[in-house]
Amino acid sequence: MFTGISITKLFKPIRKVNRKNIFLFLAILGPGIITANVDNDAGGITTYSLAGAHYGYTLLWVMIPTMIALVVIQEMCARMGAVTGKGLSDLIRESFGVKVTFYVMIALLLTNMGNSVSEFAGIAASLELFGISKYVSVPISAVLVWLLVVKGSYKVVEKVFLVACMVYIAYPVAAFMAGPQWGTVLKATVVPSFRMDSGYLITLIGVVGTTIAPWMQFYQQSAVVEKGITIEQYSFSRMDVIVGCLMAIVVAFFIVVACAATINLQGLKVETAADAALALKPLVGEYASSLFAFGLFNASLFAACILPLSTSYYVCEGMGWESGIDKDFRQAPQFFWLFTIIIVISALTILLPNVPLIMIMFISQVVNGTVLPFVLIFMLLLINDKSLMGNHTNGHVFNFIAWITVVVMIGLTLLMTADLLSPGAVGRIFGF
Repeated sequence: MFTGISITKLFKPIRKVNRKNIFLFLAILGPGIITANVDNDAGGITTYSLAGAHYGYTLLWVMIPTMIALVVIQEMCARMGAVTGKGLSDLIRESFGVKVTFYVMIALLLTNMGNSVSEFAGIAASLELFGISKYVSVPISAVLVWLLVVKGSYKVVEKVFLVACMVYIAYPVAAFMAGPQWGTVLKATVVPSFRMDSGYLITLIGVVGTTIAPWMQFYQQSAVVEKGITIEQYSFSRMDVIVGCLMAIVVAFFIVVACAATINLQGLKVETAADAALALKPLVGEYASSLFAFGLFNASLFAACILPLSTSYYVCEGMGWESGIDKDFRQAPQFFWLFTIIIVISALTILLPNVPLIMIMFISQVVNGTVLPFVLIFMLLLINDKSLMGNHTNGHVFNFIAWITVVVMIGLTLLMTADLLSPGAVGRIFGF
């Protein structure tokens, strides 16, 4: 037992590296890696691509503090799940009441609907680069996503998700094929570079904001609970979180590098991740372009599974309904019906003509920016509640770092939301 968690304990490795501990770690592996990596979805890849294409290497320095923030926040969720055996929605409802929980759930449902639509847009755009019509790719992908979650067990679904995480290696490979100047890359990573123009600030906020989203905290904690991870196994779960966050940031880093070394260097203009994949083709070859496009498809399909699933988790937990992949329609009807409805609406939206997709994404970002500060504050109040966490609350140093992270995230999120709500924001950001 320990009194609070300190920053040194967070990064303290497992004492003995032996066969037993290796097998235990592999058994626990999953929630941390999946949650962190799925955030490199269609929206995330687009943000990182545009950061590299428009501003070269100048935003690479953001990756290090962003990784620290991601580790801090996701570790707290995993720890709460292991200690309490309850999801974040459950704890918010029990501590802050049904009314507060209801409004949080509605806001999260709206933003995740918009995000889910964007994932199917990513599926359509990536496969169209290979000559496959969206009228084929979107329905087939929707059915596959539905069958995987509804008909599969938690162990099967988790294994599929872990395999999907491995496909992100496409982006480091594409980056190395682009042949960047690694000395310049290293300098840009460790030496902050600021620009005062609004476009740079919006992109910087976008890079941080796309890495830490409200759904991640809910899914991480729910996955830890459903997997049955307890505090006795938590040292392995903590490593899962750290490895997952490191993987996610490495992928984001190489997406920026790939686009900076090619598209930015040539002065080309791109607006989406699919544009970036096309732009890479004449610059570094068809293989790199195809890897980039395939990575976008994998990320979009991966997130099209996780986002509706995370929504079902936190809404059902918040309302006190049964939830879990290992259950069926009879045991958890609200859970599976909500998942199904989100999949159907998201896929149909992409297939309809003249859908205002950019407006949907715009609204979801505004709601996302509004909700995130509340979620982070709820988390810190909960994890420092000794009646809830016992000896597993944050230590003083770790608490200081966590609150600084939250304050910075709230500040960045409010800046982004204020900019999105300003007159003409849609036209300025999306080119209307």
